[in-house]
Amino acid sequence: MNQLHRTTSENEDFKYLTKLFDEYLVDIDGDEKDFFAQFNQIFINNVVVFYENEIPLGCGAFKELDAQTAELKRMFVLPEARGKQVASKILIELENWAKESGYNSCMLETSQKLESAIALYRKFGYKDVPNYGQYVGVATSMCMKKIFLNSEIKNLKSL
Repeated sequence: MNQLHRTTSENEDFKYLTKLFDEYLVDIDGDEKDFFAQFNQIFINNVVVFYENEIPLGCGAFKELDAQTAELKRMFVLPEARGKQVASKILIELENWAKESGYNSCMLETSQKLESAIALYRKFGYKDVPNYGQYVGVATSMCMKKIFLNSEIKNLKSL
């Protein structure tokens, strides 16, 4: 049975998955891994963990970037679970939670090398934007943004 669980960054399964994600990123980020790591060692209130038969297969999170914008963080799916729509389900849950929390857009940073992640975000309507915040000037970073439709936000608020 599949389950999406809303939690915080204190969740042990989230910690386990993000540890694996950090190990995976060593190969992707190389010498820049320490630069990126400093922005990921924070407490996050909005975390989603995806379970299949009580086994954690993937995670994602968001934090406030500004009053209108949530920043997606720590999206990761175990290699053996890829291709099962796990990332899509996590992303949908994070977007719904962000809308419920009053945000009208989401932004994110990812590595230009993570082509499957970029394809996923584009499939869900994320558009390339100039690098923001700490990612300005980081050549390997790619930043994206999605603005939620007013109808999506209004529908959630009426529930």
